[in-house]
Amino acid sequence: MHTRENSATTDRSQTELSQHDGGGVTPPPSPLRRRRRGIGWGGRFEILLLVGPAVIFFLGFVIFPVAMAAYYGFFNWQGYGPATDFVGLKNYVVILTDPAFQEALWHNGVIVVMGLILQGPVAIGLALLLNRRMRGQSVIRVLIFIPYVISEVVVGTGLSLMLQTNGALNGLLHNIGLGWLAHDWLADPNIAIWTLLAILTWKYVGFAVILFLAGLQGIPEELYEAAALDGASYWQIQRRIALPLLGPTLRIWAFLSIIGALQLFDLVYIIWGQYIASTAGTSTMVTYMVANGRNAGNFGYGNAVAVVLFLISLIVALIYQRFVLRRDTEGALTERPAK
Repeated sequence: MHTRENSATTDRSQTELSQHDGGGVTPPPSPLRRRRRGIGWGGRFEILLLVGPAVIFFLGFVIFPVAMAAYYGFFNWQGYGPATDFVGLKNYVVILTDPAFQEALWHNGVIVVMGLILQGPVAIGLALLLNRRMRGQSVIRVLIFIPYVISEVVVGTGLSLMLQTNGALNGLLHNIGLGWLAHDWLADPNIAIWTLLAILTWKYVGFAVILFLAGLQGIPEELYEAAALDGASYWQIQRRIALPLLGPTLRIWAFLSIIGALQLFDLVYIIWGQYIASTAGTSTMVTYMVANGRNAGNFGYGNAVAVVLFLISLIVALIYQRFVLRRDTEGALTERPAK
């Protein structure tokens, strides 16, 4: 027995000594590395087949029109025939120095800021209310969302009739004894911009409510339950848990609202018309482009206005992406594993 144990001990000692070379331990064998196989021709053809149509449509309906607008913006072009009357940067100089365009740009800025201020709190309050269990919850959601899905033509035509001097709103105010509140809601420059903001809030707040409801329903219920067990009130839970976790949805909605306000056209054009909008103080950059481009027969100037509008929207989007949406996009990315 002792002989066998001694021989086994000797074998183990010899094995351990064989693993040492000059006092250093030999490293364990490295795992087999998988060779990175490139995408074959079949995979490349599949990617091209799937991505190709989208790229073609993007180039044809986005990049090409922008490039052509930039090209025609350097000409005094009437909309037909070849562009031969080259004017260089004259159209852009006229745009930036035109008081009418500066006024339209100011109106867009007011709509951007006031739209966020008015729609945001209303939408958050309605979303928090509808996120609770209550009777008629589905009906209230539908009623709030209906204005958003109604066509702008229907909304603009109906409201333009209701808000006239002898329209339904002023008639209602006179009938209930509040005739002193009756105004010319559309033509008075001191009131028209607020009328537009009220219309935009009523029209688009439903979209914000739906977005916020989706964000609130994505918050785990366990967080609410744990906070309630710790003694937090309903408002403390909403302020400390719901609103911070709703931050990414709020920032996405704000981005969509800003871009939409910069490109606002349809409701203003339908309710106020192409020329009345400028006198009523509700003109926007797009209504300015239509009035001074297509309607004036100067399509080269209109293309230059479109380029300026595109650059303003692009700069605003890039700044917002850089300083506001950056942490959301960075949080969505995962680090690549070390090779």
